[in-house]
Amino acid sequence: MSKIQKTDHFYLIDGSGYIFRAYYALPPLTRKSDGLPTGAVSGFCSMLFKLLEDSKSNQNLQKPTHFAVIFDSARKTFRNEIYSDYKANRSEAPDDLAPQFEYIRKSVLAFNLPSVELINYEADDLIATYVDKILKGGAKVTIVSSDKDLMQLYRKNVRIYDPMKNKFISEEDVHKKFGVDPSKVIDVQALAGDSSDNVPGVPGIGVKTAAELINKYGNLETLLKSAHEIKQNKRRETLIENKDKALISKKLVTLKNDAPVNQDLNDFALKQVDKDKLYKFLREMEFNRLLSSAISAYGEPNLSSHKSEDKTVESQKAITKNDYHLISDLKQIDKWIKDAEQVGEIAVDTETDSLDPHQASLIGVSLSSKIGKACYIPIGHDSKKSLSKDLVLKKLKPILEDSSIKKIGQNIKFDFIVFFKHGINMTSMEDTMLMSYVLDAGKNRHNMDTLSEIHLNHKTIAFKDLVGSGKKEINFRDVDVEKAKDYAAEDADVTYRLYKKFHKSLKQEKLINIYESFEKPMLKILALMEMEGVKIDNKFLKVLSSKFEKKIEKIQKEVFKISKKEFNIASPKQLGEILYNDLKIADLKRTKKGSFATSAAVLEDLAFKGHKFPQLVLDWRQLSKLKNTYSDSLPEHINPNTNRVHTSFLLAATNTGRLASSDPNLQNIPIKSEDGKDIRKAFIAEKDNVLISADYNQIEMRILADLADVKELKKAFKNNEDIHSLTASQIFNVDIKKVNQDQRRKAKAINFGIIYGISQYGLAKQINVSNYEAEEFLNAYFAKFPEIKVYMEQTIKFCRKSGYVNNIFGRRSHFININDKNYNVRNFQERAAINAPIQGSAAEIMRLAMIRLYRKLSDEKNDKTKMLLQIHDELIFETPKDEAKRISEIIINEMTSVAKSDQHSFSIPLTVDLNTGENWGTLH
Repeated sequence: MSKIQKTDHFYLIDGSGYIFRAYYALPPLTRKSDGLPTGAVSGFCSMLFKLLEDSKSNQNLQKPTHFAVIFDSARKTFRNEIYSDYKANRSEAPDDLAPQFEYIRKSVLAFNLPSVELINYEADDLIATYVDKILKGGAKVTIVSSDKDLMQLYRKNVRIYDPMKNKFISEEDVHKKFGVDPSKVIDVQALAGDSSDNVPGVPGIGVKTAAELINKYGNLETLLKSAHEIKQNKRRETLIENKDKALISKKLVTLKNDAPVNQDLNDFALKQVDKDKLYKFLREMEFNRLLSSAISAYGEPNLSSHKSEDKTVESQKAITKNDYHLISDLKQIDKWIKDAEQVGEIAVDTETDSLDPHQASLIGVSLSSKIGKACYIPIGHDSKKSLSKDLVLKKLKPILEDSSIKKIGQNIKFDFIVFFKHGINMTSMEDTMLMSYVLDAGKNRHNMDTLSEIHLNHKTIAFKDLVGSGKKEINFRDVDVEKAKDYAAEDADVTYRLYKKFHKSLKQEKLINIYESFEKPMLKILALMEMEGVKIDNKFLKVLSSKFEKKIEKIQKEVFKISKKEFNIASPKQLGEILYNDLKIADLKRTKKGSFATSAAVLEDLAFKGHKFPQLVLDWRQLSKLKNTYSDSLPEHINPNTNRVHTSFLLAATNTGRLASSDPNLQNIPIKSEDGKDIRKAFIAEKDNVLISADYNQIEMRILADLADVKELKKAFKNNEDIHSLTASQIFNVDIKKVNQDQRRKAKAINFGIIYGISQYGLAKQINVSNYEAEEFLNAYFAKFPEIKVYMEQTIKFCRKSGYVNNIFGRRSHFININDKNYNVRNFQERAAINAPIQGSAAEIMRLAMIRLYRKLSDEKNDKTKMLLQIHDELIFETPKDEAKRISEIIINEMTSVAKSDQHSFSIPLTVDLNTGENWGTLH
């Protein structure tokens, strides 16, 4: 190799370590244009960019002269020849990570950096080899890695930098980790072994004991020669018996410093970034946020760049603080109101001191009626610059209530509630979150920060950058008013820009009707439901918690009786040790991260095979969840001002249009179990009132029959026959009058399972039959209802071609991985695609019913009957007892008449199960 200089400073990056850190540290991310998983690539690039930039400005890092990224080349290396089980317990790379490796390697080239990998060797060996060569040349080296195995390379002129902790590893850190000096790390590792890499070590000896022995005897070989001198019997015997394992382990953990690398060290000389090459790669990967940062660091692209790049840069330049204004005088507000009146629309955003709109205080309001121009009106800041809240709201009230002027917001339901509490009933609302949801459900998240990056190539000011986090977090009222102005005005500006873009797209995609008919009307309806809330019986919940506690303790005793020792059932690690090592109920299974597999699916599989222990654990988990999530936690959600619980309904949280709820989540209370019914009993009516439950009867089966034009099922629904008995008679070839309960139960499981794309194995588990029997049932089902099979095949075919499916009203649900090469990913997407038109259509019918009921009850000026909750196919109302009969008739009429709505005419009648009672539990 060429001679290097003593002043040279080499950075060797553990690229493989970077990959897995990036993958597990960040949420899943896909490329919008084609659905390619890109989370690991994005994280890798961001970490690499940060390191390059920090090394320029951070004096502690010291600027590198040479730079290389080192990768593993394959799973098997020379170590597998020494010990065949080396890393045998490591699972394959996650399905969505494998296709990213190619792009990660491309990213290194895009940054104009060299990368190194060598068949039969791990990245750590290559790093060790290059460290040896660099030191012989008299230069310095910084290893960038969080891998403890590289600590054995620590010595003079070798630094190890942990990018995750943003710190250099010291000799003290090495000693703290292994209990020895860096030169003896290998010996400790050889004794203690490493379960993650399947290095055997010496059984019963951990790091602490290993360090004690090595510090006493100097090295592994001397220790093994002197093992007969050790006084502790067990320790002496295990060392003598496992001498060979210890020596093999040392070979496994020792990093090679003589790997046959072929890149010359001078090839690692740090080169200037090729802006065009880097920007092109970042554009292709759709990493807009990183592209913006790169342009800030390296400058504008060259004039020869593609025109699309100029467009990207232009859009980034467009959002500045130059025309953001802080309102310091009430008279200034008049100009912004006049601007809004002239254009007929205004973006509005509220700043508060809480994420709970029911308890939040108003801190400020931002406005924008022109792209790039926005203002912030401070109201509740602890500052002299704050204006009078009453006077500001008095000025804003007319325009916010003016139905001729559109009020545009991002999740504007929140702002509606905040204003409503102050006596302002905002009208003519538009919501960019819901517009994005209609356009791109299933493609990406719909929060403003994400939408700004995707559609405007702009990274917004992060909320935590203003208020901090953890113990240092401050309230928004304490934020400097100038900083609050930049943040809040940007929100209004970005929201207005998104509205302009989305409104045009909705028209182009012919989705404007979905937004106008199914999304916008729900804003006010759900806001009013949230503000109304529901009464909770706190005393009943305390009794229920005590009851659950006793049941949990009883199950726990049974679990410990089988395991023959006590352990933390909630700990996956401890449960895995009992499951796989002690009881040996199943062959060892590990998660993608290498830990014991103890998920519900794993336990359900084992319980299905007849094991009592996993079923007890599942029962324990279910009860613990009910206790922690509901009986213990619901009282904490009671609003002290209203003495009611106010859940938040989420309009853009699912891929199908179905509503979700949070704080608290009321969608997941089990309905079939007695314990779940007990939780529902805590939801009660006020004195002299009753609750009414209106539940669509088998709505998804009716929609399937309508969508697939299943003649037998449609006929049965029209004749009001028992659909599950009909199905049983068809697949079991018996007269409908002779169908027994077991046959009906199995048919019911198949009917509902088909809607969710159930597999033969899933059906077998659910109805407790063999896989063969389940397959026979499904074959018989499709033979009797061939239209359903055709519907499923056509739906998948359409989705593979288009990337989305439509429900009967035209709403799209996107499935970006429908053509994934991985079977499991593809299969999951196919099943979801089959279900989406069915579940989505049911959700749409529910929305139409809620809209009709709201209008009907409003027309009657009925202010005593309130719509409280919407849970899947069910609506809950509260009404005076003497009004219950009349209101029930209205509810049934409006919900069933949706079948003949302007939006769609069903060929099957809708029916509603309606019940009244003093609590939710008695309604079922």
